[in-house]
Amino acid sequence: MSNIRIKDITVFHPDNVVDNTYYIEHFREQGKDVSGLLEAMGREKRYINDDKNETPLTMAIKVTDSILEKTRLKAEDIDLLIFTTQTPETTLPSNALRLFDYMQGKHNTIVYDLNANCAGMTVALEQASHYMKSNTSIQNALIIGSDMWSLISDPTDPLCYTCFADGAAAIILERTEEDAGYIDAEYHVDTIFAEKMMFPGEGLTKGIQTNSVKYVNNIPFDGGIVLDGTYAMLDRLFKRNNLNPSDVKYCFSQFALSNILRIKEHFDIADEQVVYIGDRYGYNGTSSPFIALYEGEKSGQIKRGDYIIFWTIGAGFELVATLIKY
Repeated sequence: MSNIRIKDITVFHPDNVVDNTYYIEHFREQGKDVSGLLEAMGREKRYINDDKNETPLTMAIKVTDSILEKTRLKAEDIDLLIFTTQTPETTLPSNALRLFDYMQGKHNTIVYDLNANCAGMTVALEQASHYMKSNTSIQNALIIGSDMWSLISDPTDPLCYTCFADGAAAIILERTEEDAGYIDAEYHVDTIFAEKMMFPGEGLTKGIQTNSVKYVNNIPFDGGIVLDGTYAMLDRLFKRNNLNPSDVKYCFSQFALSNILRIKEHFDIADEQVVYIGDRYGYNGTSSPFIALYEGEKSGQIKRGDYIIFWTIGAGFELVATLIKY
């Protein structure tokens, strides 16, 4: 049976870089000290859009152009197109359809949006891999992750406003006979935070009725509560696939450095096994683990043949861990 592997990856981010100084001063004026939060989350710089013409869709178009050029594929070579986002430019029609309209691909392309919040692109990798294995007519899949958190982050909310950023990533999945590609995945769902982070904050119906659709409604919560579930799901992946933690490279959610450090300590994972880019990129939501992959490959930290685990968190919360051989 054919395997499904990541053929290539590209990323896009705005040119505008904002460092911690801005956020410290911004919240000092509100009587809040965010320096401890910034240290725990591992932030130094992040890319924040300042172009009024840029949207999550235009970012997706740019990263799509980049990956098609890089892989020398054409729009008609794409059999499956999945667009993952938490900040959709439109809900009717889907963002995937609008991207497809720009690409002008073939008419029998499978095209849809997927929203699993920050877990979206990792979920899409797993779903597309399974689908491609069962539907052998699909040779190439394009998965896009594009979030523009600066659109919906409340300037009075220390967490979202200081830690989240803007960016997009694109991967091409391809069918291969090589010993590479998707292997396994684990999920963990616990709805304890289901109403802690919401957009629109009062729901779409009331938001439209009262004209209050603007920012994420974020009630502070302890993000460390995800760790017990994370340890259990990673343990199951290691056991099922006869791997030790030392056998794997890791592209974790870049949401919180404190969580990454605790996972590393729990499994005795070496620094060189984990790609951390949250200090440079901020937190990019759905594309976060894949931007880590991009930077890890570019730096030589990740190479072809490596086992990689993508691990990430969706609001609410939903955890996903996906194992591949790169």
